[in-house]
Amino acid sequence: MTAALKVRDAQPADGPFLVACAEAMAWETESRKLNRERLQRGVQGVFEQPSRGCYLLAERDGESLGTLMYTYEWSDWRAGDFFWIQSVFVRPEARRSGVYRALYRAVLERVRAAGAVGVRLYVEQDNLRAQQTYVALGMSPSEYRMYQQDGS
Repeated sequence: MTAALKVRDAQPADGPFLVACAEAMAWETESRKLNRERLQRGVQGVFEQPSRGCYLLAERDGESLGTLMYTYEWSDWRAGDFFWIQSVFVRPEARRSGVYRALYRAVLERVRAAGAVGVRLYVEQDNLRAQQTYVALGMSPSEYRMYQQDGS
């Protein structure tokens, strides 16, 4: 019998796993190699200032299988926060086994408990498998396009 998935808040000691997941996700989705030192500072920054967001970790039998981070965006139109799901990664051997579903449900519970107005995420435009997963969980594509300009 397979043990149940457990979702918990990540702790600073989980930093190496979170960094490894972010590196793997960047390479898998964008063939991009991240600066490890900067990434370590970025992960640590969430723990240093919880107002930036929260990492969730999915485990089975004490083994870390996946993670996501959520952050907050204030909507003046709706007078409430959106939770933004970011930095999603599930280890390849754990995919299609309910890991992301468990992480997503944990975020939805927090959205409801906080009285937030919704949950959003962005996804790489060619990542069709992820998009199908999000739709299957009840999300729908947004009418917005994302633009950015790097500050560095």
